[in-house]
Order: sequence, then structure tokens, then C-alpha cells
Amino acid sequence: MVFVLISSGSRYPIDRKKIRQRIEEFLGKAGMEDVEVSVSVVGTRKIRSLNRDFRKIDEETDVLSFPQEGQRDPDGILRLGDIVICYPVARSQAAEEEKLVDEKIAELVEHSLRHLLGEHHE
Repeated sequence: MVFVLISSGSRYPIDRKKIRQRIEEFLGKAGMEDVEVSVSVVGTRKIRSLNRDFRKIDEETDVLSFPQEGQRDPDGILRLGDIVICYPVARSQAAEEEKLVDEKIAELVEHSLRHLLGEHHE
């Protein structure tokens, strides 16, 4: 089973079902079970603050990934990590790419899952 925890301010109209489906499909294809992932959808001030605190970059970004230790808890659940998506940046990127915002967010979620699993940019 895949556990998905989603938090978002009410001002950000996200499709929680689409996010869950993308995560379940991706992790299912990777053969992962009993995994928990957290997704937060935030504004530009929050993502900038996180980017500044954790990456020492004082600017907004579309998404950040925070991997956990990679060990299963006593219940056998692997807490893979946290994904933080900036809704205003995702909305802007979606408009530039002529996509729906929910599809762009799903892409960013998948991109972050790859980071949580150890894949990184070249």
C-alpha cells in the first residue's frame, strides 16, 4: 500500500486524486510497497524560504524534495520523504507549456519522486 499525505492551502485548487494516482502508479511501477510520501503545496514565500534555508539559494523554485533516511519504521512502512510544490510557479509553468495546472503538478510530483529514490540531474 502507498500512503500519500497531502497538505495545501485552500486557495490552491489542486486535484488530490490525480496526485495520489500519479504517486501510486509511479511507485507501483518501481515495485515499491508500504511507502509513505508527503506532498505540500505552498506559495512563493514558503518555497523561497525553504530554498534559502536548505539550498542557500534565495529564489523561488517549482519543487523541492526532502528524502528521509530510507529505513522502514517498526510497522514496516518506508517513509520516502517530502515533496513541496510551489503552486504559483507551477501555474506559471503550466501556462507557458500550455498544460493544465494539475498535469504540471503531477509532473513535478513524479520528478520529485525520482529525486527521493536517488535519481539526480546530470
